[in-house]
Amino acid sequence: MKRSGTADLPLHGGRVPPWLAARMTELGTAIAEQVILNYGQSEFLTRLSDPFWFQAYGAVMGMDWHSSGITTSVLGALKRGINPRFSELGLVVCGGRGRHSVRTPDELRAFSQKTGLDGDALARTSRLTARIDNNAVVDGFQLYLHSFVITQSGEWAVVQQGMNPAGHLARRYHWHSASVRDFVSAPHTAIVGQPQGEILNLVDTRATKAQNALLTIAKGPLTSSLNDARRLVMPMQHDVRAKDVDLKRLGAVLAVAHEQELRDFASLLLVEGLGSRTLQSLALIAEVVHGAPARFSDPARFSMAHGGKDGHPFPVPLRVYDETIRVLKSAVDRAKLGNADRLHAIQRLDNESRALERAASGPTFNEYVRTERERSPDYDGRTV
Repeated sequence: MKRSGTADLPLHGGRVPPWLAARMTELGTAIAEQVILNYGQSEFLTRLSDPFWFQAYGAVMGMDWHSSGITTSVLGALKRGINPRFSELGLVVCGGRGRHSVRTPDELRAFSQKTGLDGDALARTSRLTARIDNNAVVDGFQLYLHSFVITQSGEWAVVQQGMNPAGHLARRYHWHSASVRDFVSAPHTAIVGQPQGEILNLVDTRATKAQNALLTIAKGPLTSSLNDARRLVMPMQHDVRAKDVDLKRLGAVLAVAHEQELRDFASLLLVEGLGSRTLQSLALIAEVVHGAPARFSDPARFSMAHGGKDGHPFPVPLRVYDETIRVLKSAVDRAKLGNADRLHAIQRLDNESRALERAASGPTFNEYVRTERERSPDYDGRTV
């Protein structure tokens, strides 16, 4: 399935602290494993190529919900968590930011020696996607990150990001081999970033004349905009506001953790002493694993699972984060032993949340955030 989109991604400096980076690796890998177990490797690559899902994925891990840093931190966490488990999960992440990006061809050739794939062809594909986004799409953004996610069968997704320092913005580009039919005819699954006026895109399907003209040096290139793409507008303000969140969907997550539902699901998950706060996080993660593409129109909502490292919408609740990881890992471990009851319970949790949207009610957005901040010390809340 091919989905296109655009988004504004404010440039943010700083680094992910070790206490969060380690947890992002564990949680990001656990979510990836859930998706792969339930839907397969191809579906996981499809989701990585969806900018809305990708943003929600990073937000549920406790990264800043709207910034460009989500791209680097999510892909870094996946590389640390997935690559050592290639024999189990069947895919690896190559490349990364800066100096790591230029190593991508060599990493792909090394990967091909293990799998029997054509390493030189993969290296060429890596270089070609980078050159198209850096040179053929003249949009004012210079690439600084290139990650190539590939399965043992040779299916791949590319996520790369460019920077426009003058505008303090980033643009993220998504590719998926299942959607690519012709590298010089609209190959992207998505390009995300704030529009910067007219864009020279020589791989757009409408640029055939320009391509021919360049080859014959007879005409100048044809410019075209990407107005047909879905647009995810990530605001410049750092705090999460009510307008950024689908309040009906958030209300359903809160409702599913009500006492009665809590007893039911705690029993179903077979987790002793599961708290309502952890159940809220699990409900959002269940949606990341099982939700349809339309469910990710408000990725800010997923920051309500584990807050953000800069304290927006609230500090990262480490006790909740660690319990969530424990439940997810337990579900996967049991499934590997032939008992998928907890995997099914997590899917049921997503179904229950959606069913409650019709009648969900609860605190206002501001009341919810205020309560989370007040309880932060109880959850061992932490920020940078």
